[in-house]
Amino acid sequence: MKILCISDQIDPLVYSSSIRERFKGIDLILSAGDLPLDYLDFVISSLNRPLLFVFGNHDPEDLTRGYGAIHVGSRVIIEEGVIVAGLGGSIRYNQGDNQYTDFQMYLEICKLIPALLFNRLFRGRFLDVLLTHAAPEGIHDKPDPCHRGFKAFLWFMRTFHPKYLIHGHIHLYDFSEVRKSVYQKTQVINAYSHYVIDTEESGTL
Repeated sequence: MKILCISDQIDPLVYSSSIRERFKGIDLILSAGDLPLDYLDFVISSLNRPLLFVFGNHDPEDLTRGYGAIHVGSRVIIEEGVIVAGLGGSIRYNQGDNQYTDFQMYLEICKLIPALLFNRLFRGRFLDVLLTHAAPEGIHDKPDPCHRGFKAFLWFMRTFHPKYLIHGHIHLYDFSEVRKSVYQKTQVINAYSHYVIDTEESGTL
């Protein structure tokens, strides 16, 4: 399976007339937030694959009404056989929308727990992918108030063991910067711009 992950930047390699050729074989698209609706619409219509997304901290509120993209924030969804849970927004740094304290993010996680336990009981695993906007604390995050990660995500990974945590929010101005790390059993991937997961190559999912 191939999963196209996108976040935060309109990537000219994606927003291109050659998108079908360049991303041939993509099965699922995951958006980690802060991308305009017309860009998501272009990706969906071009690749004709399902797109799941969470809100970033700059997304318009009407995004949930758009064009076939599936909002997975504070929900658990199975798409193309992949179990995806979503937690949008960033750490609280002012009074803007889609911002949470760590305690509030733990409360958002609580909304997911019944579905996760159901999956563990009847499907043998809690989930495959946790899709977030912000990074986990201490993994790819930054020290400034806006870009600090959530401690709650570390607890989530230790407890529910997703194969992947896909996040955005952390811009990569130098593509030699680390965008892929491992925390216990979870691969943590920064989806900034775009990143393709090939599960046959990675040996997961």
